[in-house]
Amino acid sequence: MKGKYFLALMASFALAAVVSAQTAKAPIFIPAADLKWAPLDAKLAPGVMSADVWGDHTTGAFGGFTKFPAGFQTPVHTHTNEYKIVVVSGTFLQAPEGKPVVRLGPGSYLMQPAGSYRHTTGCDKASDCVVFIQSDGKFDLIPVDAAKK
Repeated sequence: MKGKYFLALMASFALAAVVSAQTAKAPIFIPAADLKWAPLDAKLAPGVMSADVWGDHTTGAFGGFTKFPAGFQTPVHTHTNEYKIVVVSGTFLQAPEGKPVVRLGPGSYLMQPAGSYRHTTGCDKASDCVVFIQSDGKFDLIPVDAAKK
């Protein structure tokens, strides 16, 4: 009887290994020159460009690069979803409402909470900024004035 259980166990391990090998993902490479940049939101963020590398920032979960022009500044706003942000280049500016600006250079990380976190976002005037953003939900920018209505 033990032999049958052992054989069944080994067969299930072998089957799992075959299924795993068949469903293994291949690496994905996207050279910087192949990124497809598009305007993020021409009305609320003029000049800001976005390049998704997975997902779609307009419909749901995504990861992608966002490029801000030098000197760019948003009005106070919130977001529906949490964002995890890594600064790639430039000096990214983040200011919680009523608090001093936090300056984040290349390699810096920011977790931006969803909901009531009121803040401004910008880029130092010395050069453009590029960040990588990851979110489990779609991108939005809700001006505080609109949120009050």
